[in-house]
Amino acid sequence: MQQWLLAYSGTLLSMLALDALWIGLYMAPAYKNTLGDLMLSQPRIASAVLFYLLFAAGTVFLAVAPGLRALSWQTAALNGAVLGLIAYATYDLTNYSILKVWPLGLTLADIAWGTLLSGAAATAGWFAANRWG
Repeated sequence: MQQWLLAYSGTLLSMLALDALWIGLYMAPAYKNTLGDLMLSQPRIASAVLFYLLFAAGTVFLAVAPGLRALSWQTAALNGAVLGLIAYATYDLTNYSILKVWPLGLTLADIAWGTLLSGAAATAGWFAANRWG
C-alpha cells in the first residue's frame, strides 16, 4: 500500500509542479492571446483538482505500475508518454476540429507538452515508489 501511495504522490506532485510552471510561466499569455474572452477570469478550481487527481491515478495505473512490475523506469516513462499523447491529443484535436479559435500551433504545443509531462510524471512516480516504497 505504501508503494502505491508513494507512486501516486510522486506522480501527482511532479505533474502539479511541472504544469504550474508550464501554464503559469509559459502558456498563460498564449492562452490569453488566443482564447481571450472565452477564458474565465478565474479557473474553476474544483474541476482542475478533479482532473489532476484522476489523471495522476490513471498514470499510476497505466504507466507506473507496469514500470514497477518490469523493474524499469523506462517502461513507466514510455507508458506515461503514450498516455499523455493519447489524452492530450483527444482533447486538443477535438477542440481544433470544432472550435474556430483553437489554433493548430496551440494544438501541437499542448500535445507535445502532455506527452512530456505524463512521461516525466510517470518517471517521478516510479522513482518515488522504487526508492522509498
